Amino acid sequence: MAEKNFITSGRNTIIHKIKKFDLLIINGEDNPVVIVSHRGIGIYKGAMPEKRSLAKKAYQDIVHIESSEVFSEEKTLLFIQSLDGREYKIDYSKVDTKSFIKIHQDNYI
Repeated sequence: MAEKNFITSGRNTIIHKIKKFDLLIINGEDNPVVIVSHRGIGIYKGAMPEKRSLAKKAYQDIVHIESSEVFSEEKTLLFIQSLDGREYKIDYSKVDTKSFIKIHQDNYI
């Protein structure tokens, strides 16, 4: 089994593990895609790769939150521990506001 570029913790936390790969977080059909890189986090504005193999060639990993290998359901609140040493809170009830993505902890390591 191939090693994943992230691990899950608890009921709503994703921990980014490998600097080389960016995570594309997909949480349902209607929510914006979030990108997690080694430099931080933001809303992904690029074209979504059609297949996981194309994403891998672009050093990206597609993470479907509602898939059985992650959390098996869409989440309203998601925490991301990124490689920049911060934990971010993504509140999907606040899409299109400044509170959508916020720093939750500045140095969790």
